[in-house]
Amino acid sequence: MPFQKIQTEKLSIAVVRQIELLILRGILRPGERLPSERELAERMGVSRPSLRDAIAELQEQGLLTAKAGSGIYVAEVLGSAFSPALIRLFGSHEEAVFDYLSFRRDLEGLAAERAARLGSTSDLKVVQAIFDRMEAAHDRNATQDEAQLDADFHMAIIEASHNVIMLHMMRSMYDLLRQGVFYNRQMMFQQRATREAILDQHRAINAALQARNPAEARLAVELHLDFVERCMKDQQKAERNETIAQQRLKKETHPN
Repeated sequence: MPFQKIQTEKLSIAVVRQIELLILRGILRPGERLPSERELAERMGVSRPSLRDAIAELQEQGLLTAKAGSGIYVAEVLGSAFSPALIRLFGSHEEAVFDYLSFRRDLEGLAAERAARLGSTSDLKVVQAIFDRMEAAHDRNATQDEAQLDADFHMAIIEASHNVIMLHMMRSMYDLLRQGVFYNRQMMFQQRATREAILDQHRAINAALQARNPAEARLAVELHLDFVERCMKDQQKAERNETIAQQRLKKETHPN
């Protein structure tokens, strides 16, 4: 008969599984530093040799990485769903911007719907806290902080949807957005009217989530990203018009 005696699980294996789950669920994020060996061993209730074995296993898997004189970190590679060559293509072809926004509209609309249904009370408190900070940044005209909180707000909704595949895919997409691969987000927050509209849209998204209304949450996200797409098209048109105007000006001021 194909049965064997049950073996007591090694502590190091239990540690590996716990850290794997924290990474999978997005609680430990790429680039995040783990506590010191002593502190982590105390928190997990294991010996330091057992912890070292677990850390070595996770490093071998490529999930953790050591930085000399600094500590152990969650590997950055977890946030890279696209090859460098593909990222360069994204950045050099205009159509990628609108495909990106369309992809976000579909996925984030679904995430908002799921978050309204499945998000815990704590999940929605996180979303609310980020929105409150976004409002405060808006009131003090801190456009850089507001742009960063915009990304954090959307990621908090995706985290609240409790789908780990969606979480890691969208985190990778937001990393590219922060790097300016698709478009310059800062420019959108430099225009007062645009900033006001975006804040109102985020307020509507948050209100639908806090009311646990899945249909309204999805619609609010879709309307927000439709607005972002229109802004991008207007910006690109304005840039093309300026290029043409400069050519005309050059011809008029330097006719020969």
